[in-house]
Amino acid sequence: MRRIVSTSTGARRRGASRAVAGALTAAGALLVSALQTGPAGAVGTSGAAAATGSRPVASPSAAADFWTAERMREATPLDLLSAGTKASARRSGKAADTASPSVRRGPERTVRPTLPGTGAAAHAPKSFPQAGGPWTGGGAVTNTAGRVFFTYQGRTASCSGNAVTSANKSTVITAGHCVKLNGAWHTDWVFVPGYHDGQAPYGKWAASKTLSTPQWTASEDINYDVGAAVVAPVGGQRLTDAVGGQGLAFNTGYNKPMYAFGYPAAAPYDGSKLIYCSGNTIKDPLFSKDHGMSCNMTGGSSGGPWFTQFDEATGAGLQSSVNSFGYTFLPNTMFGPYFGDDAENLYNEAQSS
Repeated sequence: MRRIVSTSTGARRRGASRAVAGALTAAGALLVSALQTGPAGAVGTSGAAAATGSRPVASPSAAADFWTAERMREATPLDLLSAGTKASARRSGKAADTASPSVRRGPERTVRPTLPGTGAAAHAPKSFPQAGGPWTGGGAVTNTAGRVFFTYQGRTASCSGNAVTSANKSTVITAGHCVKLNGAWHTDWVFVPGYHDGQAPYGKWAASKTLSTPQWTASEDINYDVGAAVVAPVGGQRLTDAVGGQGLAFNTGYNKPMYAFGYPAAAPYDGSKLIYCSGNTIKDPLFSKDHGMSCNMTGGSSGGPWFTQFDEATGAGLQSSVNSFGYTFLPNTMFGPYFGDDAENLYNEAQSS
């Protein structure tokens, strides 16, 4: 079929937006499908009155029992499930034509880590920058970071997540698409901190509730791809009493030295160990308001934590983003959402649940 190209300025901009947006690829599930639209007027909504979306979970114990070592090893990294579909490409093109306002930013706020000394002594690699490799430094991050497992469209899938300091001592931060995607909340959701080679050294922590930002809940806006889970106790113990909790930082600005962690499970990785990247970040110059970092992590790393003020010697820092998406035309670069007011509101709702 012959393609008709308009020569008007507006049409050229829209055509260019569609062409580039059609090349989008998500690091942990979406490829192009992350930039999809929802109800009319929902894309980019950032008003304070918007409700954070959440989903209560009926039986955390059943979810934990569901995830055997075999199922965890065989779980598919999420981005291989819905990538490259015609429908996701169409949604991506529509969203690119709708300008998102800047992510809401207030005063900088930090939450310090709580570390109960559960980790091995750190032997830091002193590697900065690092475009991707196994984390051999030990420390707190080997306890607080973990794999996330859930059922998506009837298939077992995986992402990454991180335990954070919280009032309820039971809060995990991850990506929005690791709790909800294509309009449906994931089921059988569990967090496995310190995961390695099919093992769950600190137990399998099943969600009693999953949440995401109002913008992700309403329209799956990539600028707000942040999710959270409140997990049930294991053996009468709460999550951060067992593994510690990393700190958090909101509204810290752009162009920062940061570290990213996750459990990529697509080639060349296999999901068996914790991988990290580090480097000076940039602000996405294209279609999002996200941070960007040179990083070769693949599918399954989505939802893994990004830290500012990360100390290699202790493995502790302030979580300021999560692994979210990448562009096909910009290989080995990961993007993560800016933690502004809406991410902070999500955290506050999760820790008070």
